[in-house]
Amino acid sequence: MTVKKKLQIIIGSLRQAGRWLRNEFPRRNLLAAGIVCAALTVLTVTSPDQRTPAVTITETVPINLKHQNAAPISAEIDLKWQTESVKSGDNLSALFFRAGLSAQDVHKMTSSQDGASLGNLFPGESLRFGLDQHGTLQQLDYIKTPLEKYVFSRHGSHYSAKQHIGEPDTLTTYRQGIIEDSLFLAGKEANLPDKLIMELANIFGWDIDFVFDIRSGDSFSVLYEERFIDGEKLSDGNILAASFTNKKKTYNAVRFVDSNGVSNYYTPEGLSMRKAFLRTPLDIFRISSNFNLKRKHPIHKKIKAHRGVDYAAPRGTPVYSAGDGKVIASGYNKYNGNYVFIQHGQTYTTKYIHLHKRKVRKGQTVRQRQIIGSVGSTGYSTGNHLHYEFLVNGVHRNPRTVKLPKAEPISVSERHNFEMAVKPMLAELASQQEKTQLAYLDDK
Repeated sequence: MTVKKKLQIIIGSLRQAGRWLRNEFPRRNLLAAGIVCAALTVLTVTSPDQRTPAVTITETVPINLKHQNAAPISAEIDLKWQTESVKSGDNLSALFFRAGLSAQDVHKMTSSQDGASLGNLFPGESLRFGLDQHGTLQQLDYIKTPLEKYVFSRHGSHYSAKQHIGEPDTLTTYRQGIIEDSLFLAGKEANLPDKLIMELANIFGWDIDFVFDIRSGDSFSVLYEERFIDGEKLSDGNILAASFTNKKKTYNAVRFVDSNGVSNYYTPEGLSMRKAFLRTPLDIFRISSNFNLKRKHPIHKKIKAHRGVDYAAPRGTPVYSAGDGKVIASGYNKYNGNYVFIQHGQTYTTKYIHLHKRKVRKGQTVRQRQIIGSVGSTGYSTGNHLHYEFLVNGVHRNPRTVKLPKAEPISVSERHNFEMAVKPMLAELASQQEKTQLAYLDDK
């Protein structure tokens, strides 16, 4: 058979295959079918004087691609991204201008769904612009926080927004330390964040006076959460369990969230670490005058009972309510200066005198550690301090030594949930303590 004849046969076969393809395939799959035919039809052209045929034909078997679920080819737009951080004094127009966009683009965005949210930008937030090859804004990411952002996507001539809330990864971290000078310095040495050092003091503050009770050799251990997003640390979480040894007595605390979503710290036995009263109503202080019924008054120079404790502290230092109660007096006179008196049930009364400012009014209900005023030097006072009194059934008692009401236990209805929740945390704390102790012994 001549080469010309063979070519005529090939052309006829291809025409027949083309008619079959048009009948069997939708237009969008013609390209894929053509590739299949080309792969199954092998044409080898050689010189005329070779003994092998100039053209070799491999028979093709039609394949019905309608049942192969072939996905249509979709063209994705490649966007060029540009991020602009919100600085003090910035508005939306300024950020769009820095991204090379016009006032018309700003109008289209703000008139779209949820576009009004872009009118309240704050420093630290950022906008991420996604522009196509023509410089048209196709997508805008409004990043409020590492966990929250709004994505504005272009649809024709308008934009629609969708909120995205991320969930951080939470990891458990362990720290421990031995006190030589102060809890704060020991915490820093153990790489414990400042916020958690203060929280540790708050948890054990009802049992330990961190100004007068701390001794060299006291120790602590803490199990707490750290939050990460995309591998980067986002924030420190809650203390899950902690232990504090003071003067050779060890106190343990564990965090529990009840069925109402209220969190608190308890002993392993289920007693609340939170007592009815704070031992001291402010955080930063030194005692300038103790409870003394025979003290000589610094101004009047006469023996006059000092029925409270004076806590010297910088002016403006927050003063807290020692417990839940009701404000029975809030005013000013020339002796006490600014003062606040709080009634706690039928038995207890606390008094806060020489305040710089008062933050509560008579008749107001207050919660424990609620700020009721600030340290000052009003009335008969020789310097900035808080004069604090504690009365039991109308009788003054030394705030530093008075026996405070016992802690409330976990409720019966929460007991099972409490035990199931806290056992793993206490076990983990004990495990970490043991590992650290073994490592210490190995080093020795």
